[in-house]
Amino acid sequence: MGEPRDSARQRSRDAIVDAARARTVAAGWDAVRMGGVAAAAGVSRQTVYNEFGSKAGLAEALARREVDRFVAEVRRALDAHGDDVRAAAYAAIRHTLASAADNPLVKAILTSARGGSDELLPYLTTRAELVLTESTRALLDWAGRHLPDADPAALTFAADTVVRLVVSHIVLPQAPVDDTAEALADLAVHLFLSATHPTP
Repeated sequence: MGEPRDSARQRSRDAIVDAARARTVAAGWDAVRMGGVAAAAGVSRQTVYNEFGSKAGLAEALARREVDRFVAEVRRALDAHGDDVRAAAYAAIRHTLASAADNPLVKAILTSARGGSDELLPYLTTRAELVLTESTRALLDWAGRHLPDADPAALTFAADTVVRLVVSHIVLPQAPVDDTAEALADLAVHLFLSATHPTP
C-alpha cells in the first residue's frame, strides 16, 4: 500500500510545482498565491502547505526541479563528447546559456528582478548553493572519468569557477551565447588542463 500512496503524493507534488511554475511564467512570482496554486493543481490549500510549508518552501522546490533538469542536460552534453575537454566544455556551456536564455521560468525570474522583485533571483545568485553544488558535481563526475590524473583540489576549483562564471552570464549576459560559450570553454580548458599539469 505504501508505494501507491507515495506515487500519488509525488504526482500531487509535481502538479503543485507545475502550477507554481506556470503562474510564475505567466505573471511573475509576486502573483503566485498558495490558494491559486492549489486550485490550479486540483488540491486543497492545506495540501500545498503540508507539502511545502510556505511560499519560500515552494520556491525552493521549484528551483530544485529546474536545477535538476538543467544538470541532467549538462551531464548528457558532457558525456556526448567523452574525453575531448574543449568540445565537452563548449557543448555543456553553450547548452546551458542557450537553454537559460530560452527558459520561460528563468526569464520570469530575471524580468521580475529588474522590476524590483527578487524573491526567486537569490536561487540564481546569493542563495545559489543548489545550482553551484549540483552543477559543479556534474563537471567533477565527468572530469573524474576523463582527467583521472588531475589534482582534486585544483579540479574542484576549476569546476566551481566555470560554473560561477556561467551563472553570472545567465544573470547578466554581455555577449551573444556563442561568443560567451567560446570564451568560457577556452577558460575551462585552461583551468582543467592546469589541474592536470600543474605549474612546477
